[in-house]
Amino acid sequence: MKPYVHLTVVFSFITIINYVSAKGCVQLDSFSFDKVASKFKATLVKFDAAYPYGPKQEEYEKVCEASSNVDDLLVVEVAVKDYGEKENTDLAKKYGAEKDDYPVVKLFVQGKPEPSDFVKTEDFTADNLKKFIRSKSGVYIGCTGCLKDFDEIAAKFSTENNAEEKKKLLRRAEDLWDNAKGNQEQKYAEVYVKIMRKVIEKGDEFLNSEHARVDNLLKGKVSKEKKEELQHRLNILQGFKTALHDEL
Repeated sequence: MKPYVHLTVVFSFITIINYVSAKGCVQLDSFSFDKVASKFKATLVKFDAAYPYGPKQEEYEKVCEASSNVDDLLVVEVAVKDYGEKENTDLAKKYGAEKDDYPVVKLFVQGKPEPSDFVKTEDFTADNLKKFIRSKSGVYIGCTGCLKDFDEIAAKFSTENNAEEKKKLLRRAEDLWDNAKGNQEQKYAEVYVKIMRKVIEKGDEFLNSEHARVDNLLKGKVSKEKKEELQHRLNILQGFKTALHDEL
């Protein structure tokens, strides 16, 4: 049985590789979609015109690259052609992806009969797409500035009601901060720890007020460097707030 299993795995791997396009995107069509997408816990799909380009495509490719080490997640492009043999128009129609709305992004999750739609009111950014994946599937893919070990602590911290347990989680985060590697990782770790300290001091409401404060600063005139710093902080805060919201 073992050789058979190995050959099956290799064949599947080769099949998927053949669909890979630039920067980690996997191209699927009407014939391959169900066969491949159904194998993953979560599949992010972008229905778009053939040969897409521009800022939204660049943001989507960032998610493709980030997903390369996430075993439970597949990131897909479906190229819909409204000319010639009109390839994949049937697949787009099946899932309600209209040409005028391209790019249309949907998340398919195992066990759920219908996909979730990426809301058009959200800015089409890699970080917002990652948040969408995490909130709808539970599959972890880190936003810019976020650290997986700290996000796991943040999720537990936000849903923990016992003050002493919250302090224990803070100490775990402080220990991880001490062992953080490199200036950038140390900088991000520090943000997590300081947020946790403020929550213990002021209560969970601090998360809402701090989120609003940073969001307002981002809407003002700030330098590119400051804007990136604030966005990283907002991403980290979102990790706390999402966990709290899910629990409620």
